[in-house]
Amino acid sequence: MRFRNGRVVFDIDALRLLVAVADAGSFTRAATALNYTQSAVSRRIATLEQQAGGPLFERLPRGVRLNPAGRALHRTAAEVLDRLARAEHQLAVLHAGHGGLLHVGAFGTANVALMPTALRAFRDAEPDVEVVAFEGPTAALMARLEDGTLDLAVVSDYPYGLPSADGVTTTVLCEDELLVALPRRHRLAGAATIGLGELRDEAWVQNAYGDRPTMLADACARAGFSPRKIIRIAEWTGKFGWVAAGLGVALVPSLAAWAVPAELVLRRLDDPALRRTIHVALPAAPLPAARTLAAALSDAAIPAG
Repeated sequence: MRFRNGRVVFDIDALRLLVAVADAGSFTRAATALNYTQSAVSRRIATLEQQAGGPLFERLPRGVRLNPAGRALHRTAAEVLDRLARAEHQLAVLHAGHGGLLHVGAFGTANVALMPTALRAFRDAEPDVEVVAFEGPTAALMARLEDGTLDLAVVSDYPYGLPSADGVTTTVLCEDELLVALPRRHRLAGAATIGLGELRDEAWVQNAYGDRPTMLADACARAGFSPRKIIRIAEWTGKFGWVAAGLGVALVPSLAAWAVPAELVLRRLDDPALRRTIHVALPAAPLPAARTLAAALSDAAIPAG
């Protein structure tokens, strides 16, 4: 145990000894398990108790047991030792050239089909790699790539454009058409393609609008109108519910088509600019597993149209 900046810093060996004695219920049995002498265990526990500020064990006629202070330190010690063991395993498999953790991120609709399809293929190619997933908007994903907390992300230029991040490179995966979701009873539900101007009297269920230029705002301007009303709903399940109830219409990326409920129909709009570009983003020195997943994402990408 050491002191750093006035704080006690516990040695890992001292924490292991604490856990061993607690598990064994005896200094003697712990000494045998660790190949120590009983006197050495007693001395080290006494030093640990002195530096912890008081006793950690109750001395019983036959053995020892943790007191409240000991139980509190034991919980932390067990957690720390478990994390270290997992880190040692991850380092071992990484140094062996396979396995480990891969932290990946994607925006919401990329997790409907694109990312799961790629991860299914990735799992077959890299069964020893554990994927840790994060979902968030593109700006947050790019920031996490920049600070090193993500190894790969699927990002898009919708609705505000693709932000830059130091040391992060992006590669286009596909173009994703933006469709309009209508309730099946809508007057235009049977049309193959809808003129955006035909929707000028509709309310739009749209999270991003008005604070910065968006594709919808630009498209409506090109069609010569402004939306009558914007209903700000962020989650896709909520958007689908409002549209199904006949309370508005919504732009839906084709990537999300698989998740659209049966009460809705998706129709193309007559503005060819209503599409977004999907990218895979990687740090400057990507992990081999990240490159493998990037290739799987390229294979899984949905082509334009």
